[in-house]
Amino acid sequence: MKHISILVPKGAILGSLEGSRQLFSQVNEFYKAKGQPPLFKVQLVGLSNETLVSGGLFTVNTDVTIKDAGKTDLIIIPAIDGEINEAIEKNKDFIPWIVAQYRGGSEVASLCLGAFLLASTGLVNGRKCATHWLAENDFRRMFPDVTLVTEKIITDEQGIYSSGGAFSYLNLILYLIEKYAGRDIAVLSAKVFAIELDRENQLSFTIFQGQKEHEDEPIKKIQEFIENNFKEKITIDQLAAMQAIGRRNLERRFKKATSNTIVEYIQRVKMEAAKVSLESSRENVNEVMYKVGYTDTKAFRTTFKRITGLSPIQYRTKYNREIAVL
Repeated sequence: MKHISILVPKGAILGSLEGSRQLFSQVNEFYKAKGQPPLFKVQLVGLSNETLVSGGLFTVNTDVTIKDAGKTDLIIIPAIDGEINEAIEKNKDFIPWIVAQYRGGSEVASLCLGAFLLASTGLVNGRKCATHWLAENDFRRMFPDVTLVTEKIITDEQGIYSSGGAFSYLNLILYLIEKYAGRDIAVLSAKVFAIELDRENQLSFTIFQGQKEHEDEPIKKIQEFIENNFKEKITIDQLAAMQAIGRRNLERRFKKATSNTIVEYIQRVKMEAAKVSLESSRENVNEVMYKVGYTDTKAFRTTFKRITGLSPIQYRTKYNREIAVL
C-alpha cells in the first residue's frame, strides 16, 4: 500500500488539497468495487491538528502532525495562498521534514504555488520545476538556482514532481495515479472527474508580463520602448545606442534583469499583442501578423506556436469570443 501524505500548510488553497484527496481516495473505491484492497493510505498531515486555509475561510482537521507522521511514500504540497514570503515563513517547519522524507526514499510533488515551498527545501536546485505562470517573475527572483519551466503542466525529475497553474494540478495527480495504478485507472479517474487527460503545457493560458521588478533603470526604459514600439523593426544596436550601452553589456544586463534575451522579449511582446487581436477581433491571421510587425508568415506561425503551444488559427478558434458563441 502506498502511503500518501497530503500536507496541510497554513493558508493552503483548499481546492488543490481536497481535490488531491478525492482523486486518490476514488482510486481506492475503484479497487474496492473489484474486491481488491485499497492501493493508497491517504493522510492529511499538518503542523497542528487544525489548520486554517483559504484565507481563514475554512478549517482542516489533519489526520496527523509531522512529528507523528512516520515514513511516507509520496508527499503532496498543495498550493499556498497570500503573500508568498509570509506563507513560506508560516510553513517553514515543513521544510526539514520534507527534506528528511525525500532523503529517506519518499517522492515529493508540488501543486501550483506549492512550488515555492518545494523550492525552499533546496531539493530542486539545478532541476526543473513548474508553477503558475502568474508567479514566474517572483519565482525566478527568489529561486535563481531552479530551472523554471513555465510552459510545462508537469515536471518529473528523480522522484520530484511539480504542476503548472491552478487546476492543472489535476493532471499531475492523474499522472501519479497512472504511475502507481496504471493507465486504465487513470483514464477511469479522468472520466469520473471530467478532467482532460494528457495535457502537456499551459502555454495557451499564459499572459506575458515583462519582468520590471529590478533596479536597472536603463533596461526598464528599453523594455518600455519595446512595448510601445513593437510594431516597428527594432534592432539591438538601436537599443544599445539609445542608452549609450555597449551591445554585449546590454545583452548581458537585459538577460540578467528580465530572464529573457532581447530578441525573446521582443517576440513575446509581439505575440502577446497578436493573442489579444486573435481573441477579440475579426481580423484574419495575416492581418494580425502585419499588425504586430511580421511580414514572414512562416516565421510568425512558428514563433506563435512556440510561445503559445497552438497555431494562430487554433488559438483564435479556442479563445475568440465571437467564434465561441457561433
